[in-house]
Amino acid sequence: MVSAKWRGLHLIWPWQDRKGGFSRLKASTFTLMFGPAIWLLYQVGTEQFGPAPLGGMTYWSGVWATAILLLALAITPALTIFRWRQLIIVRRMIGVTALAYTIAHIIIYFALRFWDLAHIAHEMVTRLSLIVATIATIGLIALGATSMDAAVQRMGAKGWQRLHNAVYVAAALALIHYLLSPGIYPEQYLMSGMFFWLMVWRVLNRRGQRADVRALAILAMASCLFTAFFEAGWIWAYHGYAPSGTLGNNFTLVLGISPAWQILALGLVIAVAAATRQAPRLGTAGFDARKIG
Repeated sequence: MVSAKWRGLHLIWPWQDRKGGFSRLKASTFTLMFGPAIWLLYQVGTEQFGPAPLGGMTYWSGVWATAILLLALAITPALTIFRWRQLIIVRRMIGVTALAYTIAHIIIYFALRFWDLAHIAHEMVTRLSLIVATIATIGLIALGATSMDAAVQRMGAKGWQRLHNAVYVAAALALIHYLLSPGIYPEQYLMSGMFFWLMVWRVLNRRGQRADVRALAILAMASCLFTAFFEAGWIWAYHGYAPSGTLGNNFTLVLGISPAWQILALGLVIAVAAATRQAPRLGTAGFDARKIG
């Protein structure tokens, strides 16, 4: 199928590259983006969420929306460290998918509240977690609405980039919304550790250490410690549990592999991958990861 022009816009199907040809990478990514939705439907169909599945659907749709948003932020480090420049063509798709799951999360939440709009509106202005979520959602909608090439042309590259740097704020707010949920879930701290790694890596990127093996190994250890102490501190401040117990569990395997250990393992895998891809320096002339966030 070929690209079509409609009202001056050059439309490209999700499985096509910019020239209108078939892209296996985009087609594969597009297919994988349906994975969480299929998983959710399977959980509902097999009654894994119980006889009233909206609660489980609300929780997990939010988890997937946040995870996919972090995946979009991980594209730049991945294409830089692994030298897989083609990944840049799927970053926009992943970001828009995060918005789609966010909207689905909101719709499911409305259904959980029986579409009582007055009650929902009251919650949205009185509950801190929903205030934060609303701001994050507005930001994601603004980013999604300006994700097309036409928006770049209208706003200019610098203006567009300034706006889209707000994705970091939106991701942070999404994580805060998740952390403010009543329960304690390991995914909260796993994704918080990932976000820390992604943000610090961008500092390394600007300092020219984006693929430096030693810097990445130190980042892995720092992210592990951040995750462990952040989890202990948050659970103490928000839930009232003594931090010593949480820290003890984080640095043992008694309760399984903690988020801190998982972050350390992931970070070290990335550092090892960087070591295998060392020199020559990243680069076709003109390519600079610092310019693409």
